[in-house]
Amino acid sequence: MPVASKPFGLWESPITADEIAQGLRLEDVQWDSSGQRLVWLEQRSGHGVLVCQPMGGGGARDLTSTLSVRAEVGYGGGDFTVHGSDVYFVSSGRIYRQPLGPGRESAITPDWGQCASPSVSPSGKWVVFVHSDEGADVLAAVDSRGRRWPFKLAEGRDFFMQPAWQPDGRRLAWVAWDHPRMPWEGSGLYVADVEAAEEGPIRLSDVRLAFGDPKGDVAISQPSFSPSGDRLAFLCDQQGWMQPWLMDPESGEASPLLSEAADFGGPAWIQGLRWMAWAADGRSVFLIRNRRGLFELVRFGLDSGKLSQVGGQASDYTRLNQLASSPRGDRLAWIGSSSAFPSRVASLQGNQVWVWRRSQPEAVSKDFLSQPRPVEIPLGPVQGKNTSHCYGLFYPPCNPGFHCRGLPPAIINIHGGPTSQAVAEYNSEIQFFTSRGYAVLELNYRGSSGYGRAYIESLQGNWGLADVEDAAAAAEFLGCHGLADDQRLALSGGSAGGYTVLMALIRHPGRFKAAICRYAVTSLFDLATDTHKFESHYLDTLVGKLPESSQVYRRRSPVFQAHRIQDPVALFQGEDDQVVPRSQSDAIAEALRAGGVPHLYEVYAGEGHGFRKTETLKAYYNSVEQFLRKHLIFAPPSQVEDAGNHGES
Repeated sequence: MPVASKPFGLWESPITADEIAQGLRLEDVQWDSSGQRLVWLEQRSGHGVLVCQPMGGGGARDLTSTLSVRAEVGYGGGDFTVHGSDVYFVSSGRIYRQPLGPGRESAITPDWGQCASPSVSPSGKWVVFVHSDEGADVLAAVDSRGRRWPFKLAEGRDFFMQPAWQPDGRRLAWVAWDHPRMPWEGSGLYVADVEAAEEGPIRLSDVRLAFGDPKGDVAISQPSFSPSGDRLAFLCDQQGWMQPWLMDPESGEASPLLSEAADFGGPAWIQGLRWMAWAADGRSVFLIRNRRGLFELVRFGLDSGKLSQVGGQASDYTRLNQLASSPRGDRLAWIGSSSAFPSRVASLQGNQVWVWRRSQPEAVSKDFLSQPRPVEIPLGPVQGKNTSHCYGLFYPPCNPGFHCRGLPPAIINIHGGPTSQAVAEYNSEIQFFTSRGYAVLELNYRGSSGYGRAYIESLQGNWGLADVEDAAAAAEFLGCHGLADDQRLALSGGSAGGYTVLMALIRHPGRFKAAICRYAVTSLFDLATDTHKFESHYLDTLVGKLPESSQVYRRRSPVFQAHRIQDPVALFQGEDDQVVPRSQSDAIAEALRAGGVPHLYEVYAGEGHGFRKTETLKAYYNSVEQFLRKHLIFAPPSQVEDAGNHGES
């Protein structure tokens, strides 16, 4: 029988920092052209490795060893593709060709700039890819053997993404957009004819904007031609939700496949995202439907015009991504997880789901794994944006060996982005804490994706206000509903989430007992002027344009308000972070020292924006656990005095 041998937060758990640090990160999966071999990308302590395994056994085999597979245009993604019996992958900015059978890799592009999203022509002769160098992005091509110098296919836009070939090689489609828009704010779908010369490179003709606008207010993503090439599918949010559309590539006529109050795609933060996949026969499309942070695999039949959920074992997955349809047979692969099991490479044939690779041993009993519950948190208006609720996923403490009276301490997690979303997936950090007696609330504050375009836009002009008030509302929600001890609440967040954490401590001192900040944005001025190209104009929408809005930037930058922080803070930073440079965390740490605020500051060598190394992850989790024990579990209870200013000061 469970015994109350230890208080909340001190329970013994089989989920350790060592176990989390040793886990793999599964990032993409694709079939070869025969549909008989599956290739996937896994990150092993920051080293990207391609793995190949044939159908029917034969064992998995590493394709790469010395080279780390990773594309680094923007936030990355679009790391590899498979064509015929070869895989084309990106490492250190170059594209390599590697046989799926015996043989060594060979570079097909020079060591110049960054490459992403290689897409091989149906003939196998050409590779089209996104190239970025010194702030200039283009759509480029190279012959698949690397015997010629790469050449430009399309230019004139600030960003390019997701090139896709028509199966007969006659056309090419891609997505492009311009500053100051982000791809989920406004982007365009382009289609062009491909002209091949007997000698010399291919070229594009009749380049046309087929749908949307690179400076407009409709988001486009993931163009993909049907197996016969007579239809072009893409995702579009013109109706307020990201949903699948079909276009006739001859006439250019386009229409939505369905109309439903749910998102079937997300913001294009990285290259190579796949939320949908054509079935091999071209008569149906597989899709991922997002409902309140829980994903479902569904199938739309073009003949019937009906959408149906894929049942059986596929319904066990509440987070799916990187759908990949086999070119032969009715097989679909994906990377997926749920709160009950870690990330896996899986495939579906008929009603049977096959697991090809597990990211972790899955040795932890499900009795230790907390199951999320979607919640709606009531809100008031902020600067005229009258949204009645924000959303979240609540994870209660979960450990069969312990039971305690009273209410548990809680951690409110603030996701990054800020246009991102916390979803019902296996999150090692959440289970690390819930199995120790913490409750965790994953907050999808205003501006998060997954709840329609209007919800994303509710953060426009309000970053540093709406998200901060939503964090305070989440704290009140936990206390009022008896879900957590409202005198033992902590905040946690990274990047944009870390920014919200710091602003919440500034505006609501005493509301939270402690805070965890990873590579947090601390100066909006620095973020606007020193960040990478992808986000260099993001704040135009979230905060305002410079220099006109300089006073707003100052009021909403934690570094200028840090003297108001009273509560303990743990800061974690990658030394090589190019998105949020170390100088931002250095400035906050210095302000905390000057103010005598209890704090911890750790800088990890060789880490960038997000921690990947095994030794880093072990050190991070051990430090966080000790910090929370000291400042949340063992801290004396006190009357919460929220002295925060609910407006801008």
